[in-house]
Amino acid sequence: MNGGANGGLSCPVPPNERERILLGHGGGGRLMHNLLRDTVFAKIPNCDPKTMHDGAILRSEGQRLAFTTDSYVVKPLFFAGGSIGSLAVYGTVNDLAMCGARPLALSCALIIEEGLELSILERVLSDMALAADKAGVAIRTGDTKVVERGKADGLYINTAGIGALDFSESNIGPGQIQAGDVVLLSGDVGRHGVAVLAAREGLEFGSTIESDNAPLWEPVRALLEAGIEIHCLRDLTRGGLAQTAIELCEQSGLFFQLDESEIFVLPEVTAACEILGLDPLYLANEGRFVVVLPEKFAARALEVLTQYDAAYARRIGFVGRQPGPVRLRSRIGTERILDMQSGEQLPRIC
Repeated sequence: MNGGANGGLSCPVPPNERERILLGHGGGGRLMHNLLRDTVFAKIPNCDPKTMHDGAILRSEGQRLAFTTDSYVVKPLFFAGGSIGSLAVYGTVNDLAMCGARPLALSCALIIEEGLELSILERVLSDMALAADKAGVAIRTGDTKVVERGKADGLYINTAGIGALDFSESNIGPGQIQAGDVVLLSGDVGRHGVAVLAAREGLEFGSTIESDNAPLWEPVRALLEAGIEIHCLRDLTRGGLAQTAIELCEQSGLFFQLDESEIFVLPEVTAACEILGLDPLYLANEGRFVVVLPEKFAARALEVLTQYDAAYARRIGFVGRQPGPVRLRSRIGTERILDMQSGEQLPRIC
């Protein structure tokens, strides 16, 4: 024990690690869920973890709007198939889409590290402009801050978005999930996580694995225009398909049964995961989502999805009638429980 300046005693032992934020707290796993439940939701009113979705639904003069925000700290800034710029647009547009909302406008806040090359910033902003044009949304407002050298990893971006719920009858969210619903997956999984890791570590595989980074409003719009009854949508970002299914299982209070043989993973992604010891079901995606809907709409929904860069869209499972975990039936017929990871296999992938 050491004497303090006020004559008292101070302990040189650092606080318990449970009192500090760890990198895993941002990974979308159990650490993050505990942080939100025990700290964030406990201090901020009107946040019910059971109803949390990809965005909040607001009402203004009879119109329903969706509002969301997201921050992007991906490392490195550029990777095969995308960059922090395209990610910052598509990620927020996709959160709006998961609410059933047409994107109207985005904000963009830049936190720039002193010393960042201007050419890098220009490249990121060009990617943002191209992504916004592709997503059919305008960046309307923003903010710029610069921090000292060594206080950030080049560039962080925050975007917020607002969208219109044009389909007034739609009420999409985890609370709408019902026993007997089926689960559809819009495409292959695992590519974004592997693409970012390859860029970060300088890894080379037999062929270049590109991120699935893409806007999702168009396929969602097509589903809604087709009159398909959708109970829930969720994009597969941090924690991948497995984490998403676990979250929806917990929020709905019903168990999910998934079939691994129907979940498509590109052969090159499978090979990379085997080499690196990663599970593709837990890897992040930035252009894939699940649809939970009544069985009678499943076939028509798959027809619609295959028209929108979703050649690998599949029916991958169903929702059971009792509370329980996510059960995965393997390709060889055995069954395992998908558990929420503590942090994430790969930090800072978005």
